Amino acid sequence: MSRDLTGREDALAVVTEFYRRAFEDALLGPVFRDVARLDLATHLPVIADFWATVLFRAGTYRRNLLRVHLDLHERFPLTSAHFTRWLGLWADTVDDLFAGEKADLAKSQAERIAWSMIRRLRRGDASELVTIRRRDEVEEQP
Repeated sequence: MSRDLTGREDALAVVTEFYRRAFEDALLGPVFRDVARLDLATHLPVIADFWATVLFRAGTYRRNLLRVHLDLHERFPLTSAHFTRWLGLWADTVDDLFAGEKADLAKSQAERIAWSMIRRLRRGDASELVTIRRRDEVEEQP
């Protein structure tokens, strides 16, 4: 059985493997490669800081995650299918590398973030209560 995530280096391992898989994915790859034009050497440390902050309260991520996705969404509309695929790849990656309380938190927080983001991209309310009440409606929209 795998060990649990313990710090930023583990977060970096997850995001590195996740983006390797995402770049190869038929749905997400073109968005990351051709639209967002991610430079992984620059992007991976930033996203590792994000997840270290989410999982370990590291306080190292100080950017606006929503703004980045709003800008991307204006160039290429992100759909529920993109977020659903992102979540699937994320969960599979976490499960393949780690197991435990922090690994479970990484998956549950990713789900909260994804559904909040999709509502915000549609200019809706991002609160948790909306998630609980209307997730089925959000998932059904293209």
